[in-house]
Parts: sequence; structure tokens; C-alpha cells
Amino acid sequence: MSQYMWMPATKRASHPKVSASTKAALKEQADQWVESYLRPKHIKPPPEDHDFNYLVDIFTKWHGSFFYFCGTSHCPSPKAIRPYFEIKIARMAYKGSNNYTLAYMRHTGQWAEVFYDVDIQECFDLIANETCFLP
Repeated sequence: MSQYMWMPATKRASHPKVSASTKAALKEQADQWVESYLRPKHIKPPPEDHDFNYLVDIFTKWHGSFFYFCGTSHCPSPKAIRPYFEIKIARMAYKGSNNYTLAYMRHTGQWAEVFYDVDIQECFDLIANETCFLP
């Protein structure tokens, strides 16, 4: 006889609800930072070799209580499955009182949370300087 028994799975911890004003303020701040810093740093002219992907745009978006930094990559190769695809660079999870948990997308397709309870400006600095967030 087994000493273990089946139990229903526990409910995941929910994230706090993000107000519309918080969403709008962060989106505006992040879009300005993307325009002034991330795009000039990471968007380069197309390579001459047409077999490699290259980044053509960086943008932000909200999904529930998560704020994403995403990129659009272009693959000009005739062997490409599709010419454009979206990559996720970083995720900010709202934790309340203007604090966020910062995560990056691992090669496995799973988010890895690496920085906890950081404010908006510190999130921007970490995305700019930590190698795990390179697009």
C-alpha cells in the first residue's frame, strides 16, 4: 500500500490587479525608454547574409498583470518557416505599490524570475545592463 494519496492541486498565487492609470503610466514611460535607448542600441541594418535572423522592432505590451518587452525578428532566408516572428525579452510582474518582479525568457520557453521587488527605473537599468535580457 502506498503512503501517498492524491490531492487536488493547490491554487496558484494570484497577482494584484493593476489599475488603468498604473498601466498607462508604465506603458508611456517604457515606450519612451524603448524609443530613446533600446531601439538605437539593438536595431541594426539588415545583415548581408540572408540566412540569419535580425531584430527589426522592439515594443511593449500589457497582458493581465504582466508587462512585456518584446521584439520582432525578421528571417529573410527562403528556407524560413515564416518571415517575421515575435520574441519576448523581459517580463515585469506587478507586485503592488509600484514594485515589480523581473524575469527573462529561458531557452526552454519558461520564464525565470531573477529580480524581486524592484521599481520601474531599476527594472529599466537591469534590462539595459544584464546579459540575460539581451534580445
